[in-house]
Amino acid sequence: MTIKVYAGIDQDEKGGLTHLGRMVRDAWVFGILPESETCAGWDGAKMQNLYEQVYAAWEPYAHLPSRLPDDLRERHTQLYALAITKARDTGWDAELGEDE
Repeated sequence: MTIKVYAGIDQDEKGGLTHLGRMVRDAWVFGILPESETCAGWDGAKMQNLYEQVYAAWEPYAHLPSRLPDDLRERHTQLYALAITKARDTGWDAELGEDE
């Protein structure tokens, strides 16, 4: 049996703009993880635990960046702007494909 592990946000597809990459980035926004933590090598159980923490952190804001307090909204904007720029520089296209 092969256990799947996460490659890490810096090795993730689409510049880390996958659902797992966004979860890691959101964990950075909320201070759940330090930015130095890429989650490389994390198994599914550990990623599930992170998901639950991130989900709970988003709940008071209805999972909407526009409802974040100023400091968190600014952090979210900075982290995602950087990620989008990096992803576009490596060929990412925001358009959904036929299979998405």
